[in-house]
Amino acid sequence: MDAVKTALLKAALPHVAFDGWGEASFRAAAADAGLDAEAARTACPRGALDLAVAYHKAGDDAMRAAVAATPFVGARVRERITFAVRSRIEAGDREVVRRGTVLFALPLHAAEGAGLIWGTADAIWEALGDPSDDINWYSKRAILSGVYGSVVLFWLGDDSEGAAATWDFLDRRIEDVMRIEQVKGQLRANPLTKGPVAAVESLLSRVKAPSRTPRDDLPGRWRA
Repeated sequence: MDAVKTALLKAALPHVAFDGWGEASFRAAAADAGLDAEAARTACPRGALDLAVAYHKAGDDAMRAAVAATPFVGARVRERITFAVRSRIEAGDREVVRRGTVLFALPLHAAEGAGLIWGTADAIWEALGDPSDDINWYSKRAILSGVYGSVVLFWLGDDSEGAAATWDFLDRRIEDVMRIEQVKGQLRANPLTKGPVAAVESLLSRVKAPSRTPRDDLPGRWRA
């Protein structure tokens, strides 16, 4: 089924730019890939929506590969994040991404779209080797989701040469995030606020990141 979905996705992209992630593009992709309707629907029960999700996740995979191939010797955290976000955006075709943005803006698919953006933020932090396992795991992904989403929207309307305006916008958003960390550091150092801050951080430290190790004691899973 993965091979069938890959073939469908490749065949769909030329149609998506004109017809969007809809039934017309899905049927045209199936025909171009030489698949009958039943085989195509088996691989993608939700039709073009499944292909749009697969396209987004393929962009995440491309970003992971770009990060893994880059040594980052002496690079600061902000430089690594900037590189990863830019690599993720450049992994997509602008018109295809625009059509996906329209699809996931629909109320019916908004939750899935938000989940994909969160997944991209998670993939970026994971690719960069983020070691956090407490509340910071959630806050980092929440903040980066907002940064990534805003930069993508800016990029879709950017007509500057080489998308230079987008990368300037990205730098400013990362700078805003760094200011948040600076303010947190100042609050920890201030004698008037370091006590309450320490108390809140102690409480939040009890929040743990979700486990990535599959459990075998849940309903529907076989024990070894």
